[in-house]
Amino acid sequence: MKEFKVTYFFDEEHYIRRFIYMEAQEKAQELIQSERDQYISFTDSRGIYHELDTRNVRVIQISEYHRVDKSKKK
Repeated sequence: MKEFKVTYFFDEEHYIRRFIYMEAQEKAQELIQSERDQYISFTDSRGIYHELDTRNVRVIQISEYHRVDKSKKK
């Protein structure tokens, strides 16, 4: 499974980010497209619960995410 970062932009200053696990970017795109114009909910890595009306989103970006283990920095 690959990790993808999905960023929902409302305007130039306001956005919310979500991380999803899918086999390929095409599958991640299909998921995001299937969620258009509806409410979705998710809990982020900090344990914060979000309900998002995708109807109010202006731009959505999806990119593969390569997590860096910060505990291994020299």
